[in-house]
Amino acid sequence: MIVKIWGILLFSVLALAAGAESPFPGDRDLPALNTAAGAGYLSPAEKEVIFEINKLRANPKQYAESCLVPLIAGYQGKKLYLPGEVPILTQEGVSALHDCIRELKRAAPQPPLYPDYGLTLAARDHVSDQSRTGKTGHTGSDRSSSRTRIERYGSWQFAIAENIFYGESDARRVVIHLLIDDGVPGRGHRKNFLNSDFRLVGVAFGKHPKYKNMCVMDFAGSFQQSQRQ
Repeated sequence: MIVKIWGILLFSVLALAAGAESPFPGDRDLPALNTAAGAGYLSPAEKEVIFEINKLRANPKQYAESCLVPLIAGYQGKKLYLPGEVPILTQEGVSALHDCIRELKRAAPQPPLYPDYGLTLAARDHVSDQSRTGKTGHTGSDRSSSRTRIERYGSWQFAIAENIFYGESDARRVVIHLLIDDGVPGRGHRKNFLNSDFRLVGVAFGKHPKYKNMCVMDFAGSFQQSQRQ
């Protein structure tokens, strides 16, 4: 099965959950969630993204209550106000946040994602390309799709998908914004995070000429890296 739920989200000013405590006290000691801890090819920020996604997948309800519910009070109309930050103008206002909270509270826990080097190479290709061109979206300057980039490095099974975020480089902010999916029809980023078909992920952070930073996440059910890589 091919899952074509690919998402892109752009924010130039982010402050969600800044300084918020982890919804899993002591979770850095839980290897079941911190699956990227030993992946030397990943940067600390890339490891943190995988760790944050796994915290969400392990207990969606608790993640919603700890990380999302506190944000409700910051909305005034379509603007999100957070202490000491420039207001964020949203498209849907607090309704997108409420929608996310409702879904996470009824979502079933999912197994953790594990980092994959081949998927990481595919994600890095796109970051490298858009860091140079300043473009956004899932199509590369060479007209490659996320599937094309993934298949450069091996073969996959069950499902693949790609999330892209432009803006801050803080892992929790990246995950929370993609979860809320304000203005995104179908909530594709959220679905990718919670998809039970996915077991592997590649993450790449990089600079972006317009949005300062970007993060690409490539997901797969399974992946066999090509021997020529």
